[in-house]
Amino acid sequence: MSGCECKPGRAKPTIIRCGYECKPGAKRERDSAKPEAKGAAINNLLRCRSMLLDVHARIKETLKATIRSLWNIDPPEIALNQTPKIEMGELASPVCFELARALKKPPKAVAEALIAAAGRIETVRKMEVAGAGYINFYLDRAAVVRGGRVHATKTDAGKAIVEHTNINPNKSAHIGHLRNAAIGDTFVRVLRHSGRTVEVQNYIDNTGVQVADVIVGFKYLELKSLADVRALINDPNLRFDYYCWDLYAKVSGFYEASDPQHAKRGQTLKEMEEGNNETADMAELVAMTIVRYHLSTMARINVAYDLLPRESDILHLKFWEKAFGQLKERNAIFFEPEGKNKGCWVMRLETEGHDDDKIIVRSNGTVTYVGKDIAYQLWKLGLLDRDFLYQPFDGNRKVWATTSAGGSIEHPPFGRGNIVYNVIDVRQSYLQNVVHQGVLALGYEEQAKNSIHFSYEVVALSPACADQLGIELSAEDRKRPHVEVSGRKGQGVKADDLLDTLETEACKEVGTRNPDLSKADIDKIGHQIAVGALRYFLLKFTRNAIIAFDFREALNFDGETGPYLQYATVRGNNIVNKLRETEPDFDFNQAYRFLDDPKLPGMLDAADDIWELLYSASRLNEIAQQVVSSLEPASLAKYAFTLAQRFSLFYHRYRIMSEADPDRRLFYLLVVDYTRQALTSALDLMGIEVPQRM
Repeated sequence: MSGCECKPGRAKPTIIRCGYECKPGAKRERDSAKPEAKGAAINNLLRCRSMLLDVHARIKETLKATIRSLWNIDPPEIALNQTPKIEMGELASPVCFELARALKKPPKAVAEALIAAAGRIETVRKMEVAGAGYINFYLDRAAVVRGGRVHATKTDAGKAIVEHTNINPNKSAHIGHLRNAAIGDTFVRVLRHSGRTVEVQNYIDNTGVQVADVIVGFKYLELKSLADVRALINDPNLRFDYYCWDLYAKVSGFYEASDPQHAKRGQTLKEMEEGNNETADMAELVAMTIVRYHLSTMARINVAYDLLPRESDILHLKFWEKAFGQLKERNAIFFEPEGKNKGCWVMRLETEGHDDDKIIVRSNGTVTYVGKDIAYQLWKLGLLDRDFLYQPFDGNRKVWATTSAGGSIEHPPFGRGNIVYNVIDVRQSYLQNVVHQGVLALGYEEQAKNSIHFSYEVVALSPACADQLGIELSAEDRKRPHVEVSGRKGQGVKADDLLDTLETEACKEVGTRNPDLSKADIDKIGHQIAVGALRYFLLKFTRNAIIAFDFREALNFDGETGPYLQYATVRGNNIVNKLRETEPDFDFNQAYRFLDDPKLPGMLDAADDIWELLYSASRLNEIAQQVVSSLEPASLAKYAFTLAQRFSLFYHRYRIMSEADPDRRLFYLLVVDYTRQALTSALDLMGIEVPQRM
C-alpha cells in the first residue's frame, strides 16, 4: 500500500537521523529531451493517468450499488489499496471485512457473493477473493495504457489559499524555514496539478516581537540611529540579514543584564504599532530589507509567492479593530479586571479555571500575534468587511504586497478563499488552535472547518553537525539524537550557507564526472543537483518526523536521494536524445501508434516488470490526490523514488536502442518516453529540475 495516512496535528514525533538529498534550483528547463511528437506523447501519458482515477471511481460505484442491491444496507467507505505484488492484481479492497461484521457472515463468503453479483466492470479484467476476504482487482493492462480521451483537469471547488514560509523578518532564513517553504510550495504545485485555483501567501510579521527585539538591539545595545542602520544596509561588504542574526542572539543577554522586565521591548512594540516615529521607520526599513533577502533565498530553491500580506497593514487599515469589535460583540473575548492578566483582553479556552486564558490584547493596548492572526484569518476566508490596498513588490507584478497607503487600482483578486491551509510548524499548534477557536466563536463553523493547520515537525541538528558549527554541547546533549536550533542563541544553519555548501560539493562532483563541460554549465547543473538534493531531503520524511540534519549524511549522493531521481530521468532523456542524433528521421509517433497494435496486450501480459513500471508511471494523479487528502507530501517523494528504481531496473535489464525486433524496440521506446515524462512531472511537483547532464 502506498501513500501515507498521517493526520494533521502533533503526533508523537519520529526522530530521524538523516542523510539529505535535495537541491534547490532556479527556473526549470522543461524536458531536455523533446521528441518531435511530444504533443501526442503527453496526450497519451495524461489520458492513462486520468483513466486510472476513472477506474477507481467505477470500482467504488459498482461495489456500492451491488452492496445496496444484495443486502439493502448503506455501503461503507470503499478503500482501494495497492497489492503487495503485481502478480496479485493492481488493486485490493478490504471492504468485505467491515461488511462481514454488519452481516455476521465470514468475510470470504461476503467477498465471493459480492464478486458474483457485481458483474463486469469496465477496464477490470477479473476479480478474485484473496486471503481471508480481500477482493483483488486485475486490470486490463492494454486498456489502461491505451486509456481514453482526457481533458485538462479542472475543479469547481473554489480558491485554495496556502500560506507558507512566514519567516520573521528579523534575521536570515535558516534550514527550518527551508522545510516550511519546500512543503508549502510542493503542496501548492500538487493542488494546481489537481486543477485547483491556488493563491500563495507569505505573511510578513513586520510588527512582531522578533522585529522589535532587533530594533531594541540597534537602539539600546548598539546605540544606532535610523541613518546608521541605513548605512549598514547599504554597506556592500556586509550581509545585513547575517548581521541581524548575530544581533538578535545578543539581545537575550541584553535583557538579562539590563532589562529583565523587557520594558524596552514593550515600549518598542508600542512605538512600532503607533507609527510616524523613528522606531517605526527603523522597524519598517529593517523588516522589508530582510524580506528581500528571504525572497532571494527562497527563489534559489524555486519557491515563489503571489502575495506578501504585511502585519502592519492589518493594524493601520483597522482589520484588527473590526475583528476586535466582532469578538467583543459575540463575547468571544473578555476584559480581565484583576489577577495576573489584569487590564488584558483574553480568550477563554476550554480548560478548568482561567490559568490558560490566552491574552489577545495586552494591558498596554498592544495586540498579540494571535489577535492579529485572527483578523488575518477572517480576511483570508472572506469574513471581514475590509480589504487591503495592494502594490507590486519592488515593482515586480509577479508578487504583490499589501499596503495601507496608495496602492494600485488594478490588481489580481486576493483573499476570499474557500479553504485555507496554514503551513506552520507543530510548535505553533496551540496558537493555531486559538485562531481556530476565534473563527468558531464568531459563528463561522463551516469556515472554521476549512481553516486547516498544515503542521510539520522541526529540523534539528545532529550532535556532530552542532560540533561542526562550533555550538557548545553538554555531555547530555551529545547523547541526544538531535539538538534543537535556537535563533535567540544564534544556533542553527543559515539557509544560504547550506545552499552554498551543497552547490560547491555538487559542482565538484559534476566537474569530476564531466570534465568537458564549461564552468557555466557545471555551475548550472551543480545548482540544479543541489536544489534537487535539498528539496527531496526535506520532503521524503513524513511531516511528524523531526529531522536531525547532518552535513556528512546530507552530502551523500547515494541512496534515496534527489540526485538519484534526477539521474534516472536524465537516463531516459539521454535515450531520446541519442535516438534523435542517430536516427534524425525517426518519428516518435511510431512508438505511440504501437498503443493500437494487437501485439501490445501480449507484450504487457508477458512482462510483469514492464507493466509494473508503466502502471506505476500512470499513478501520478492518484498520488497527487493522496497528498491533498492526507496533507503528506512524503507520499509523492516515496512514489517518485520507487518509480525511479523501477525505471533503473528496466534500463539495465532490457536492450532498448540495440533491440533487433522492431516491434519490441518500439514498445521499449514507448516505455522510456512514458516513464521519463512521469518522472519529470513528479520532480516538477517537488520543485526539482532535471539537469541536462549528470
